[in-house]
Amino acid sequence: MSDEIKAHQKFSCPSCGAEAQWNPAKQALVCGYCGTVSPAKLGADGTIEEHDLAEALRAIGPDDRGWATEKKSVKCQSCQAITAFDPNHAAKRCDFCGSAAIIPVDEQSRAIRPDSLLEFKIAETQVRESIRRWYGSRWFAPNKLGTRALTDTVHGIYIPYWTFDAQVSADWTAMSGDYYYESESYTDSQGKRQTRQVRKVRWYPSNGHVDHFFDDELVPATKGVETKLLRGVEPFPTTSDLKPYDPGFLSGWVVEQYQIDLVAAAEHAQSSMNAKTRQLCAQQVPGDTHRDLNVDADFSAQTFKHILVPVWMLAYTYGRQNFQVVINGYTGAISGRYPKSWIKITLLVLAILAVIGGIYWATQRQR
Repeated sequence: MSDEIKAHQKFSCPSCGAEAQWNPAKQALVCGYCGTVSPAKLGADGTIEEHDLAEALRAIGPDDRGWATEKKSVKCQSCQAITAFDPNHAAKRCDFCGSAAIIPVDEQSRAIRPDSLLEFKIAETQVRESIRRWYGSRWFAPNKLGTRALTDTVHGIYIPYWTFDAQVSADWTAMSGDYYYESESYTDSQGKRQTRQVRKVRWYPSNGHVDHFFDDELVPATKGVETKLLRGVEPFPTTSDLKPYDPGFLSGWVVEQYQIDLVAAAEHAQSSMNAKTRQLCAQQVPGDTHRDLNVDADFSAQTFKHILVPVWMLAYTYGRQNFQVVINGYTGAISGRYPKSWIKITLLVLAILAVIGGIYWATQRQR
């Protein structure tokens, strides 16, 4: 895995020398002190490389690890997420669950460096407004949720993914079934002879072949974000819009280090591709139904990338429960959990019972 991007410890403002940070609204590095916009276009140089999976599983060198810029990392003892941030940032709580139980991470456990990323495109002001609208659309949420779950705690995080490519060539065999119907006589509950149509299956052997290319099979490597919520804000346009990794994109932002390593991610991707290959074969089986499907799949040209994708996170506590809201930092899609109002749920149940009771009463009167 080659590293074509030079490491930078700091991205200095060309006007005043203060540290510049990536601004999603302006799509550039912006000085937080004087507001100067850096002319640098990050990700314009370099290429995004697909890496041979078998070769990478054998050996990944130390030059391929780390962020290529100065970061310090902590691990949450509650949700187990590992986050990395700029050295001047003081971490007091976990960015994912809000827990104060965080400890430093040994630098010897540095992660494999990402190949590419999607930069933040959705600005924080837009995210806050989206969350307010989302609050308002949750009918079962308590009326006080909008004030208790404050949007000023929202923060942006780059989270890790693995992507996998593979070519599959699969032979399949199965027993195909065609439906047909026969008349059958029976005696009903009143002792009368009746005739009915009974569906049966005529079985015969079948076989076929499937060729398919899996492009950017995504495997999330985060433990900080709930999988269901993350799936709710996908897809991330990783095939067309990825930028070559440049540490400047991370300036001023928190990054989660992957908790699912390459080996585990490759196993997960293989399992997913096997299941999808079986589905593709099943779609080819002729007839009305089938059984005894056997698939012999051969995978080749297996490659991978390690990427970062942007999300905005809101972690808040309501009552005694913790909740997360996740916003796709590239498309703006939103997904989250929220508390339910027992008063509203009770009123809905009573209303449903009242409607059922009214229908029953009206039916009884007609008799």
